[in-house]
Amino acid sequence: MKEKSPVVKKPEEAFNFLRDRSFKFPINPIGDIKKFMSQKKINIVVAGATGYVGLDLVYYLAKHPKVNITHLCAQKNLGKKINSFDKRIKKNLPKITNLGQVNWLGVDLLFLSLPNGEAQKIVKKLFHYQHLKFIDLSADFRIEDPNKYKNWYSINHNAKELINSSIYSIPEFTKNKINKFRIIANPGCYPTSIQLALLPLLKKSLLKTNTITIDSKSGYSGAGKNYKSKFSYKNFYSSIFAYGIERHRHMSELDQEFKKYSKANVKYTFNPHILPTFRGIFSSIYLETKKNVTIKMIHSTIKTYHSKNNFVNLYKINTPIGNGNVLNTNNCEISVCKTRYKNRIVIFSAIDNLVKGASGQAIQNMNLIYNFKESLGLK
Repeated sequence: MKEKSPVVKKPEEAFNFLRDRSFKFPINPIGDIKKFMSQKKINIVVAGATGYVGLDLVYYLAKHPKVNITHLCAQKNLGKKINSFDKRIKKNLPKITNLGQVNWLGVDLLFLSLPNGEAQKIVKKLFHYQHLKFIDLSADFRIEDPNKYKNWYSINHNAKELINSSIYSIPEFTKNKINKFRIIANPGCYPTSIQLALLPLLKKSLLKTNTITIDSKSGYSGAGKNYKSKFSYKNFYSSIFAYGIERHRHMSELDQEFKKYSKANVKYTFNPHILPTFRGIFSSIYLETKKNVTIKMIHSTIKTYHSKNNFVNLYKINTPIGNGNVLNTNNCEISVCKTRYKNRIVIFSAIDNLVKGASGQAIQNMNLIYNFKESLGLK
């Protein structure tokens, strides 16, 4: 049978290759792999470039000295310039195109900023390119158990065989092992803010693990460009709204990662809220410490763990904080505070949901994969 061309002639055919099971990409010669791997810059493609996360991703990648953006891909707006969606992007970049026009022999890394369920299809189609790596900003490879993924996301996982080739990566916890994997699952925004503060304490068994309450608030960009259809309550831009009260998808990540770090079963309440601001996350984590565990021990444990993590800033005990300092940065700010009750504390953790909670963290992961300076392109 004659092999089909990966070049798309009509815009509406942009993603048809994903639905065509007979489509096969050409096998890459070893010589080509060595040639592209020896380049000083890495060639990258961004799929889903025009969403909120995708635009932040392009904004930072465009300034990265070790990156060459070969294609910016989307299903709509083909042929348009990316800076028509985000005026911050000043660099002359390729016009928006589709994945079918990419020569994968010349690509080192694919960022996928797509709806849940889409990245797994693309990764499965392209995984035979042994030089190609993937950073997925959706939930497709975050959950290690495909049955749990289906339970939480109501989507069948169609690339189960590739889950073992992926790693769930908050860089502060995975930087020593990330190089072993070709698929990087970028964590969710809420779980990032929570785990940076909480995992060091769970690891040291300093907390009572059946009384944890997590209250998180996010700007509406976390819901994507269709946020108005997801949240239709009155006075949207001047009020706060609680949602996902009993079941929020990010609980699946927290369940999985808490189990890895805690010897005891972790029972927690998590409730997210939407704020009338565009970006930013602020998590308030209410904890009860074990007997004889002081607030200084809690503070010291977090400080010691993150001593070499330059994107995490820990304040002095009892410092009130907000999320204003972290907006448009890849930083996380944490403050450990007393309450009026003995052995009860609250930890505040602030990040930008679109940067440290998504695009910035993805670039941080990229830097580690390719042995670049971890903060390159993010300061």
